[in-house]
Amino acid sequence: MLALVWGAVRTRRAQVLTVLVLTALAAAVAAAGPWFAIAAGTRAAVTDVASAPAGERTLSVRKIVDTQGDARSTLDQFGHTATGLLELPASTPVNGMVVPMNASRGGETPTMAAAYRDDFCAHLLLDGPCPRRDFEATVSASAAQQLNLAPGGELVLRNTPTTEPIKLHIVSTYALRDPAGAYWSNPLFTANGGLDPAFTPIGTFRIRQLWNPTVTYDVQVPDRLLRGDDGYDLAGVLRAADKNLGLASLRLVNSSGPLLDAIERDRAGITRGVLVAMVQVLVLAWFAIGLAGRYTGRDRHGDAALLKLRGSTRGAMLRLAWGQHLVPLVIGSLLGLPLGYLLARGLAGPVTRAADQRTALALSVGAVALVLLGGLVVLVVIEAAALRRPVGELLRQAGTGRGDWRSGLADLLLLAVAVAAVYQARAADGGTGLALAAPALVALAVALLLARLLGRVADRGGGAAVRTGHLRVGLTAVQVSRQPGADRLFALIVVAVAVFATAAGGYAGERAARFARSGAELGAARVLTVQAPNRTALLAAVRRADPEGDRAMAVAVDTTSEPPVLAVDSTRLAAVARWRPEFGPAGALATATARGDLPPALPAITGTGLAVDVRYDGAATATLSLMLQHEATGAPVPVRFGVLGRGERTLTAPVDGCAEPPGCRILRWELAGPIGHDGKPEALPAGAEVVVRGLDQTGPAATVLDAAALGDIARWRPGTEPTALDLAATGGALHLSVDANRAGIAAYPVDTELPLPVVLAGPAPATWQFGAPVLHSFGATPTPVRVVAAVTALPVLGRAGILTDLESTRRIIGDATPAGDFQVWLAPGAGPGTLHALTGAGLRISGDVTDGDRAGRLADQAPAVTTGFALIAGAVGLLLAAAAIAVAGAVDRRTRLEHLTALRRQGLSGAVAVFTAYAGIASLLLTGLLGGLVAAVLAQPLARVAVPAFTDGWDVLPPPGALGPLALLAAGLIALVVLGLTGWLAVRPLAREIAR
Repeated sequence: MLALVWGAVRTRRAQVLTVLVLTALAAAVAAAGPWFAIAAGTRAAVTDVASAPAGERTLSVRKIVDTQGDARSTLDQFGHTATGLLELPASTPVNGMVVPMNASRGGETPTMAAAYRDDFCAHLLLDGPCPRRDFEATVSASAAQQLNLAPGGELVLRNTPTTEPIKLHIVSTYALRDPAGAYWSNPLFTANGGLDPAFTPIGTFRIRQLWNPTVTYDVQVPDRLLRGDDGYDLAGVLRAADKNLGLASLRLVNSSGPLLDAIERDRAGITRGVLVAMVQVLVLAWFAIGLAGRYTGRDRHGDAALLKLRGSTRGAMLRLAWGQHLVPLVIGSLLGLPLGYLLARGLAGPVTRAADQRTALALSVGAVALVLLGGLVVLVVIEAAALRRPVGELLRQAGTGRGDWRSGLADLLLLAVAVAAVYQARAADGGTGLALAAPALVALAVALLLARLLGRVADRGGGAAVRTGHLRVGLTAVQVSRQPGADRLFALIVVAVAVFATAAGGYAGERAARFARSGAELGAARVLTVQAPNRTALLAAVRRADPEGDRAMAVAVDTTSEPPVLAVDSTRLAAVARWRPEFGPAGALATATARGDLPPALPAITGTGLAVDVRYDGAATATLSLMLQHEATGAPVPVRFGVLGRGERTLTAPVDGCAEPPGCRILRWELAGPIGHDGKPEALPAGAEVVVRGLDQTGPAATVLDAAALGDIARWRPGTEPTALDLAATGGALHLSVDANRAGIAAYPVDTELPLPVVLAGPAPATWQFGAPVLHSFGATPTPVRVVAAVTALPVLGRAGILTDLESTRRIIGDATPAGDFQVWLAPGAGPGTLHALTGAGLRISGDVTDGDRAGRLADQAPAVTTGFALIAGAVGLLLAAAAIAVAGAVDRRTRLEHLTALRRQGLSGAVAVFTAYAGIASLLLTGLLGGLVAAVLAQPLARVAVPAFTDGWDVLPPPGALGPLALLAAGLIALVVLGLTGWLAVRPLAREIAR
């Protein structure tokens, strides 16, 4: 028997090679799947961890304690307790303590914490020495500017306005070295809605006012634990730790939940997507192997007939056939195993952990074994069916028809399965079960229907064409109609093309969605995160670095406010940002904030002193101040004219900080009573009034405010709070009056549009339904706003938020310090020179990311990974169809040569014979190709095929189509080249024989 098997294998090398190639292709994909899924899942976890905010990778244990003046011992004991209860391997904690307090800024008392943190100087960029002694401190450059402090000065902090203050000696100013790093992920050690903390040595906390700090123990979770390497159950460990810490009256702040969920979703999505692609390839491979077995079985039918005539048993004949198939199946499987490993390694990288390697190897061997067993079963079933036929049928060369009732029943059952898959895919919970294979099953249903239709058309059309003398068409149609297995080959081509086109569309759609998301999340081609003292300094620096306004744009992002706010330099928005139709008209904000209806800007103050002509008739003690702000640095410059006397007089005050160009602008007049014991100005009695008649400065441009400017009410406005000063402009003077509420103290120049123009994404805040639209994001007082456009989404913010003008908001904010991150958006044409100009203008760059970088990180997540693997699997399916075409051409070559040679003897021309040889396979290929493309298009709405959703649920932009025109065209052209070239090579020897 072995000799017979080996002899049959040697005799039928072409057929054996075909089955070997089909098996090797399928085995390669099957072997690659487990290696790819594990490697890609690990890489996705690595990317998820690396791109997660530092807060999601850091755990914080906190408690408010009473140190009794021994801060060091208290902190050490707290850290020891937290370490014992948290039990995270290989983690280095950072301990700290912080006490929220209040500073003094004019009449305001902004919050500012006194803080200590292990090794804080190493994580700061210090302008000056590190504070080493007790009661020395370093403050941020922004806080120093807001409080008018400098090294050598004194910072006064209070727990409450009535408690004893602490005084800290300022030795330096700082900026954060890595604001987005794990060290600064604890919001207690950031501004957190107030001023940046003042950092001081731990010895300072011995003073009584600092005996009750919040102590913190912050630890960064090792990446391998977050990824779950070696089966580590981080979520379970943290649940147990939270319980134990709670029993010890300690609070665990754990923000790792979203990250752990994202890692799990990515791994599950990759596994599911790879499994679906593998199953599709396996089914196509078994179909192709069965088709190859059916074609090559014609040569074996004669052997079976001869064995039957010699009295061989059915089992012996089946073992002979089975043995012929086993050789190529085993060799193909053995070849596919290493090929699959190399394919997976090239696509997703190596599997590094030993446990994962063992798992991947076991699954890979099992998948290849499934290919082998499945192919063997298919071939044995085909051979068994053939051996049931009588000797006469086995010796017959012509086909016996298009199939019996069994094939019709099988087609009907497959159609029913396809209908069930479509139903599941269109159900509310689609995405499980048969729904995962719905596009391929729809293609199969279309293929079966078209195959039967093609047979009927070829039958009737071929006979009619021959009778009417159209030999080329007639003989081609007869060849398609009478060729055994042509309908199954056609169905295989349709399904393979449809699967490949669907995979190509999904890959292209996911790629488009990924880059669209990257642009929408960043807002520009490249985004720099920068540090600047305030918004004014940010704007001035960017405008100085890019005076043309087409390469860089200043941006402030506040995602902590409600709603979140994105402030941009609207004059540069259209030139710099990656704008999308979902964001509305790019020029809407710039048009709304243009100064067309505003009065001319007030003169800049550049002198070293000011003189104001005033009249005050009140009986209560009153003070008058003028708040200025430098237009380049944003530094606040208070000018205190002091106590007002009754009657008319001229008051003078020095101005320190406005001499440098471009000078200072007027922020507001302040009218108030004397400063009380609580550090705040006392309220003036109702009816108190100050009349400002003129303002002059030292220097060439002496007059700042004359009668025309002071007497024009269009130039002045009260505050936006409900209780504001009463303003009047009569007789060439500005009248500041205290109303019955006795609360307002300020009058502002009109230098920006109010209500503030904004673009709104998403629903309006609920508070707007019951009152005028206002925002509380720009300081202590509300800012009235006016919606100039409503859009579905905004860059950075997503589906809900506010877009407004940075220039307008910085004028409204003045010397306040609202929350927010500063960025510089760069246009695609901005090069290294722009970065040098920005740093030269005083900005410190702490982050740099491009839309390509962001898209690259998303490329490691499940949607991109699975669509890429599906495309590879679809290409293999196309190669399986090409191999089936090759075997069909090789097997039919002799029979077709005999037929065409006989026709030539009867007078058929050589040209017609050659045309018929090529046209037969060409018509099958072209109709199958078109049928596959049609099936792919039909599957989109029927099976609700969509681009895979991002695993983190991001859905700000509508997803692109899962099969765009370009992807469909490209898939069709690639399939045409692969299948057409294979068909041409398969028929070329036949055409040469005919042409002789």
